[in-house]
Amino acid sequence: MFISRKRFRRLESKIDRLVKDMEKSRIREYVCYLENPKRVFFSNFFAGLARGFGASVGFTLLAAVLLYLLQKIVRWNLPIIGDFINEIAKIVENNLRNSRR
Repeated sequence: MFISRKRFRRLESKIDRLVKDMEKSRIREYVCYLENPKRVFFSNFFAGLARGFGASVGFTLLAAVLLYLLQKIVRWNLPIIGDFINEIAKIVENNLRNSRR
């Protein structure tokens, strides 16, 4: 039932390392954070707002770059691609005219 001093010291050093590692991982702060529902709600709410804002800005920039590239392609006057883009522009114009009525 009793353990030797050498084994006890090894066990003690392992427990000390475990305690230090747990303190480094800040588990106590995380548990306190999870125990406060208001704080969890607001942090998740603001994180969601930030993600939505980032997605909208990213999509806007991507669409702007795509439109810029399409304009350059149309100016090159490539027969197949230019005609295709011209048809898309006509469809969009017709839809805009129909939706105004």
